[in-house]
Amino acid sequence: MKVIKGKKRGKNVFLGIAVAVFTVYAFTMLIQQQVAISEKKQELASVKQQIQIQEIKNDELKNADGSESKNRNYIDKSARTSLDFSKTGERVFVNIAGK
Repeated sequence: MKVIKGKKRGKNVFLGIAVAVFTVYAFTMLIQQQVAISEKKQELASVKQQIQIQEIKNDELKNADGSESKNRNYIDKSARTSLDFSKTGERVFVNIAGK
């Protein structure tokens, strides 16, 4: 049997280059994925903070519902006295004597 050393050596060099290229590609992809994961974690933290802020605002609005009738009465009174508004179907009497 005759073995040609040149062809065998060429295959080993090609295989070594292929392994080196794959290794560099794998490390590059690993680094990119780590950067993407870090960015998504920061985005998640930001969204969680916004959710907490919104929940606090929602709780404040829920607690304000108890005083809604007081606010509504104040608004009705202000609209009647300063803006001369009236409710639908309500009779309004005007004092023409000027008092």
